[in-house]
Amino acid sequence: MPEQDDGFKLTRREALITGAASVAAASVTGVPALAATASPTPARPPVMAKVSFTVNGTVRELDVDTRTTLLDALREHLRLTGTKKGCDHGQCGACTVIAGGHRINACLSLAVMHQGDSITTIEGLGTPENLHPMQRAFVRHDGFQCGYCTPGQICSAVAVLDEIGAGIPSHASVDLLAPPQATAAELRERMSGNLCRCGAYSNIIDAITEVAGARA
Repeated sequence: MPEQDDGFKLTRREALITGAASVAAASVTGVPALAATASPTPARPPVMAKVSFTVNGTVRELDVDTRTTLLDALREHLRLTGTKKGCDHGQCGACTVIAGGHRINACLSLAVMHQGDSITTIEGLGTPENLHPMQRAFVRHDGFQCGYCTPGQICSAVAVLDEIGAGIPSHASVDLLAPPQATAAELRERMSGNLCRCGAYSNIIDAITEVAGARA
């Protein structure tokens, strides 16, 4: 045991306990001072913007936060819930819509980027009483099971046939100078961005092939 000049005796255990208590006391007394100097930064209000686009043939005008995705604008603002939110990272294709004549992942696109665009969702392709030919083909060929991702798959399938009709090649196109054909390999490549966890891929290809044959 160490002995000080004044005869005070202090064991090593007592010295450790005393030191720990001093540190704890210092940290507690410093909390109010830190809290006073580190006040939270006030949250900034969202930046709002007006956007106008035509959705399924009807002009719609919205006042949205500039960070709002097209997917959220359709679902939360316009209540068009046929377009589904899947991965929200542009990897599953459940949110596919047709914008400006091209299929896009609505979760990766901001609503304000589509000022003046014409947008088609699954609700704009057909109705229960008057189905689009692609919708009828999906039903006839059992191209879905749970149906959650089906709206995006149908929108994508419609756009795929338009791409082939316009002569736009894909990675599966054998001859880039020749008009692409709606072969099974071509359709699988073009539809690869639309996942189906139920595994109805072969039936989906059959449905698209039927519509492609009808168009031809």
